[in-house]
Amino acid sequence: MTFDPARQIQDYLVFGEYGDVNPSICDSATYTFLSADQMDERFTHDIEGCFLYSRHWNPSTKYLADALARMEDGEAAQVMASGMAAISVALLQLCSGGDEIVAGRTIYGGTYALLKNLLPRFGITTRFVDLLDAAAVRAAITPKTRVLYCESISNPLLEVADLPALSRIAREHGLQLVVDNTFSPLILSPLRLGADVVVYSMTKFINGTNDCVAGSVVASHDFIARLCDINGGASMLLGPVLDSIRAANLLKNLHSLHIRMVKHGENAMYLAGQLQQAGLCVHYPGLATHPQHALLVQMMNRGFGFGGIVAVDVGTHATAKQLMMRMQEKKVGYLAVSLGYFKTLFSSPGQSTSSEMPAEERHRIGLGDGLVRFSVGLDNDIEHTWAVIKACLQEVGIPLDGPPAQ
Repeated sequence: MTFDPARQIQDYLVFGEYGDVNPSICDSATYTFLSADQMDERFTHDIEGCFLYSRHWNPSTKYLADALARMEDGEAAQVMASGMAAISVALLQLCSGGDEIVAGRTIYGGTYALLKNLLPRFGITTRFVDLLDAAAVRAAITPKTRVLYCESISNPLLEVADLPALSRIAREHGLQLVVDNTFSPLILSPLRLGADVVVYSMTKFINGTNDCVAGSVVASHDFIARLCDINGGASMLLGPVLDSIRAANLLKNLHSLHIRMVKHGENAMYLAGQLQQAGLCVHYPGLATHPQHALLVQMMNRGFGFGGIVAVDVGTHATAKQLMMRMQEKKVGYLAVSLGYFKTLFSSPGQSTSSEMPAEERHRIGLGDGLVRFSVGLDNDIEHTWAVIKACLQEVGIPLDGPPAQ
């Protein structure tokens, strides 16, 4: 693929009102009008460069949204106060009471809880399926289905969705394909692969400094306009507003995303290879042994690596806890649930970010109690990091140097 999303961001130029290289932060909730007629007009349709109220848009959030649309090669975007807000408003805009969603069964625990526990209270139900099984996906679709939902690289098992194939299924049945691309910004461009809507938790890689919570939706002009409609837009009426100062900081961080993703990917690839050689069961799509490695190579934008997340199964939850505590003591990184930070973060998803799933469901999809998810940082000496991790593995009694686990 020749598309370069980093170049799209680099070519996005916006200046402050005094020529400052960073756009001025608009710290205002409401905006003045030069005439009463213009105020009346603004309530009926958008006017370029004219703002009404910051629950709808303000210049700072609009700058960020426009940059994200360029990155995704989309028509438009909207930014929100969290990734879950982005997912929620997108699905609520697409579905009404009595409608159904077909979703991947290996997804973030918060999304699972939204689909399984909250949306049914509003008459929206979800069928969870193995998205790698096209026949199972088709079998789950009914006349009530409106949305096919997936994560491009799933959390935490790192399964890779076949986006072109899912897009074809969605088109066959008149569905909207909604893709969470949080794990793979720049690496994958879901809209170019057939998705209708892309959602992000920008808290993670896009921001990269773990100092704010934010989300975004990228889609067509029509869909974003419907989200923001003052009479029926889910984003407008639920009001998950992103603060203008946070939006300005995110925009600045977005311009270094390509450098950070490359380094995250290089470090993660090295650690995944070493862990696999040590005989551990490793989930990482950059490894040739990963079941969807060839698929990801076919779909991905070149030059940004295979992502910064590695998952390793160490057997039991007790062993996982011992290992994570030892790694924190040895300054490998932090025992924390987020990802995309410049320091390495590690957690045990079964008891944290996927704990919303019942134990039997976690085990059915292969999410063991001993799974440890690494968000690999920007370490300058990854060989030293591996040496410390290896010592920690040995200290908690995990056997190494056996035949690679499959």
